[in-house]
Amino acid sequence: MRRQNPLVYFIISLSLASALLIVSLSGLLSGVQGIAAAPLFALTGLFTRGGSAVMAAGNELYDVESLRQRNRDLERQLAALTGEVVQLREIAADYERLAQLLNYTTANRDMQFIAADVLGVDQQGLIRAILINKGTRDGVRAGMPVVTELGLVGRIFDVTANAARVQLITDQNSFVSGRLQTSRAEGSVEGRGLLTGNLVMRYIPVDAPIIIGDLVFTSGLGGNFPPNIVIGQVTSRQSFEFELSQEAQLTSLIDFNRLELVLVVTNFEAADLRLE
Repeated sequence: MRRQNPLVYFIISLSLASALLIVSLSGLLSGVQGIAAAPLFALTGLFTRGGSAVMAAGNELYDVESLRQRNRDLERQLAALTGEVVQLREIAADYERLAQLLNYTTANRDMQFIAADVLGVDQQGLIRAILINKGTRDGVRAGMPVVTELGLVGRIFDVTANAARVQLITDQNSFVSGRLQTSRAEGSVEGRGLLTGNLVMRYIPVDAPIIIGDLVFTSGLGGNFPPNIVIGQVTSRQSFEFELSQEAQLTSLIDFNRLELVLVVTNFEAADLRLE
């Protein structure tokens, strides 16, 4: 078989290419070119859209991670701010309590006070009591009254060098001589053995008016407490047929479950009525 001359193929290919170029420039192949280019355009658009989608997905992932990091940063900042708010509220509460106690001490210049922190409720024994962080080193002695700006808490009955136990007025063995605010009638205020602040005032003269909402103050009789300290408020009254006295139920203004700071009256000495 005879081999064809390569020069012949080259001349034929060059002639065909020149003819196609002339025909294309004349516009005769525009329709054919559009049909042939359509698949290429579609493929190019597909790749373009795919690339855009990949870029958009990458940007979205970056944005999501940025938002997550921002969220973590905000959560840490919020936790720090929350801690600061709690501390500021506690400081404000302490300031409010100290301000109220200061107002009370200023209004009662005839008394001398030592402020004491409440260490907890004494759960031992039969006496309802609290523990405070002041003792004989601070001048605290047995028998001294303990108060807050809201009224009478109780009195010291056991003291060590740096702590003391306070018998609360709610203890069932606590007896305080009291006087009604309006009628000035007197009686004995006794505890109910609970921390609820419920008290009862007994031996009120049968003809004495008892007004709901009246305050009851210490009378000073018996020498166990100084006079004019608020004990509680009358919530109800009760009289008995053929009895020579009546009773009133009281509620202390103090929340004994939330006591944190108290005042010990240091210049009062309870009367010793024991016979030699």
